[in-house]
Amino acid sequence: MTSVLHVATTGDDSADGSAQRPLRTINRAAALAHAGDTVVVHAGEYREWVKPRRGGLSDTRRITYQAADGEHVVIKGSERITGWIREDGNVWRAAVPNALFGDFNPFAEEIAGDWIVYRDGAAHKHLGDVYLDGLSFYEVDSRDAVTDPPLRTEVRDDWTAVTLPTANPAQTQHVWYAEVGDDETVIWANFQGADPNASLVEINVRRSVFFPEEHHLDWITVRGFELCHAACPWTPPTADQPGLIGPNWAKGWIIEDNDIHDAKCSAVSLGKEISTGHNFASVRGDKPGYQYQLESVFAARQIGWDKEHIGSHVVRRNTIHDCGQNGVVGHLGCVFSTIEDNHIYNIATKYEYYGYEIGGIKLHAAIDVVIRHNHIHDCTLGTWLDWQTQGTRISRNVYHANSRDLFVEVSHGPYLVDHNVLGSRASFESFSQGGAFVNNLFAGTVRLEAVPERATPYHRPHSTQVAGYAVIWGGDDRWIGNIFLGGDVAEAYGTGGDGKATPHHGLIGYDGFPASFEEYLERIEAKGPGDHQKFLDVQQAVYARGNVFAAGARPYAGESDPLVLDGGRAAVVAEDGAVYLETSLPADFDRARLGVVSGRDLPRVRFADADFEEPDGTPAVLNVDLTGELKPAGTDSAAGPVAALTAGEHRTRVW
Repeated sequence: MTSVLHVATTGDDSADGSAQRPLRTINRAAALAHAGDTVVVHAGEYREWVKPRRGGLSDTRRITYQAADGEHVVIKGSERITGWIREDGNVWRAAVPNALFGDFNPFAEEIAGDWIVYRDGAAHKHLGDVYLDGLSFYEVDSRDAVTDPPLRTEVRDDWTAVTLPTANPAQTQHVWYAEVGDDETVIWANFQGADPNASLVEINVRRSVFFPEEHHLDWITVRGFELCHAACPWTPPTADQPGLIGPNWAKGWIIEDNDIHDAKCSAVSLGKEISTGHNFASVRGDKPGYQYQLESVFAARQIGWDKEHIGSHVVRRNTIHDCGQNGVVGHLGCVFSTIEDNHIYNIATKYEYYGYEIGGIKLHAAIDVVIRHNHIHDCTLGTWLDWQTQGTRISRNVYHANSRDLFVEVSHGPYLVDHNVLGSRASFESFSQGGAFVNNLFAGTVRLEAVPERATPYHRPHSTQVAGYAVIWGGDDRWIGNIFLGGDVAEAYGTGGDGKATPHHGLIGYDGFPASFEEYLERIEAKGPGDHQKFLDVQQAVYARGNVFAAGARPYAGESDPLVLDGGRAAVVAEDGAVYLETSLPADFDRARLGVVSGRDLPRVRFADADFEEPDGTPAVLNVDLTGELKPAGTDSAAGPVAALTAGEHRTRVW
């Protein structure tokens, strides 16, 4: 027998949870809820870390936590701080008893772990934060800097070697500094003229907001809340990965229709757990993080990393914003999941700290993950798929105003990228092989690089079972019906250079690669007798047809039928809650027509020896465009992400 448990700010945890006698805390409801039950939370503010005690038993016997219909429910990891004392000018001080934090004081916990980067001599940042009427402050390194805060108008993105403006330079004047003592934590903050005792001032207290402490609490739904202010730690793929919200190594969660913001590091975590490794590279220093990450894959298999026990989550229709590291993060625990219809923005744009695990969406081992119809903008990196991007599909997303849009690293495929707009100046980077790119718009650069010094796993199709591992030679990619636009490479990547492969507008980075598998085999045979040695310097095949290159973008030399156009432009414009693709294309663009592409049209990937398939093993069908328009079988449509796109000036709503 299922039941509905009600929670209200006027309730009492000794009540029975009925609509007439609601509970006071969500955690009390979590202690009472069983499979099939629904926890309905009524309007108000709840300051607690919700820790589910049980999971559901199946997709049809879930435990559901939801905001009451039409009511605004906020769950916060922060506490309000009053009693501020003015010290000088705009600087105020508050002494916070350490008892408020319990055994976890965010102002004493450093942002640290594998792949975090601090410049020599730089002070480490902490998980604490201060908010003035919802505005997140910046941590500074001394009490003096609170009085005279640095005004940063530019920051350096070391990965792309580009100097970027901060999201809001004036905001850097709202700063804080803390000293942690035995009994209290003293916080100094510059409120820039505001009176903190007459405003809402909050500080981070709890690590997470909605996150179980136990593993394998499956089949839970979280719906309709505002979730914010979590002191969650740095989440590399070689560590425990707690977020503001997440399943903590389980199966079948649905996280939908929430407003999730101000996670110190990662908002939604679909990540791994601690027993498979926890920052061993930085703690022990005896092996590289790469090696520990490789070991974590095999360790996970030993504790039940498979489709029956892990993953298959749904993250949809959420607004995820203003987080320090990731909007969605996951290693291993994200397998077989769907991330769709989310609006993700302002991720890692405060530049308080830096590292190599940052993005609007950052996933490792995204096996059979679908990333579909998301609007991702104003992020340091839109989507970063790293290791074991196999069976992954990135479809119908709108990227723009990111430092970089999409990066796929050290993966063997097969993975699909179709009907996306990649509208930033650096559109796509591949340090991988085995991808298929169909009907996309690349408004910026494409960058290709081999990675011969790191071997990464590939899997049996639609499985977590490891089939082998190999280094990345690049190539083995398929490009059909895409639009590429030209531009200034220096605008996308700067002029200083970073020692990486040169980015280009178009596909000329593949020049010299064989244009068919037969040509690839001929080059191998020409090397003469031998085994692995004769493969070492032979580039893999690239399959390209039906692509459009405009405004100076250039095709791959091995493509037999590229359409090269003079002029042309495209831009993504967001206004009044809608997003539009504005295009101006020459008359000859209308010659670029092609039929629906399916997995049967795409050669198998070489290393994984696998086809481009749906998760159920049937051939993938790429027949829905960016706007949701179905492309009928047997008909032709335009190149690029919008099936009805034609030459001339057009403004198409895409979100």
